[in-house]
Amino acid sequence: MDKDIKECLDQAIWCARSLFERNKVSGSSANLSLKIGDTIYITASGSCFGNLDYDSFVPVGIPGCTGRPSKEFPLHEILYKKDPSIKAVLHTHSINSVIWSMIYEGPQEDCIPSYTPYLRMKLGTVGLVPYAKPGSEELFSNFRACVNLSDGFILKNHGPVVGGKDIMDAFYILEELEESARIAMELIRLKKDI
Repeated sequence: MDKDIKECLDQAIWCARSLFERNKVSGSSANLSLKIGDTIYITASGSCFGNLDYDSFVPVGIPGCTGRPSKEFPLHEILYKKDPSIKAVLHTHSINSVIWSMIYEGPQEDCIPSYTPYLRMKLGTVGLVPYAKPGSEELFSNFRACVNLSDGFILKNHGPVVGGKDIMDAFYILEELEESARIAMELIRLKKDI
């Protein structure tokens, strides 16, 4: 395996394991990808972030490659096409983001309030994508319709999708989005208690 590819996959495995060990993802309910050159390496369908290894990634577009890519590969592909500077995509079912998507009732192009400056600094706006069944063409169509309106996304009742200039950048962005959703929900709770 090429040294650069191995290094990128090592970082992706570390990010995935970190998310899994801190209960930010569970089971096989997350996927990630890396764009290295013209090839996208995405986690295989049914893979678990807690035990990823090099064989857990499917190099899409390489003749003779084995493994079935995540059924949500089109979400990743849409982000790569939107912005050539995106070289990694993370999609999780993070609990705070999912819950926020269920209770939020404001503009869809910017669904998480910027109570701290870091969400805007690291990501920008977060769009809320209307619900459709995971892996469905309807979901991908909804995502395409929203992709140019915001910088990062939460799929309603499903979870966040973010891109970054590399996997560590995407990881930090995802962490900030999830923390911002937690802060927003905590402030609502506190206001009700006052």
